[in-house]
Amino acid sequence: MREVLITREPVELYKILKFEGLADNGGAAKALIEQGLVSVNGEVETRKRRQIVSGDVIGFAAQRLRVLRAAAERQE
Repeated sequence: MREVLITREPVELYKILKFEGLADNGGAAKALIEQGLVSVNGEVETRKRRQIVSGDVIGFAAQRLRVLRAAAERQE
């Protein structure tokens, strides 16, 4: 399972698919979701703008992505 770090949450599902290279662009990512080819936490998800938060697991084809919130860096 691949880990995906996000700097803020929530993040829309289609954006994660796009930025992680599972879809060529946002339109393609939305189409994959609409067709029922993507799951979130083991359940088929058809909402393109589903809000993803740390701990969610996204499935597409043979890939699984665990979304984690990146720790904020301190500036001293």
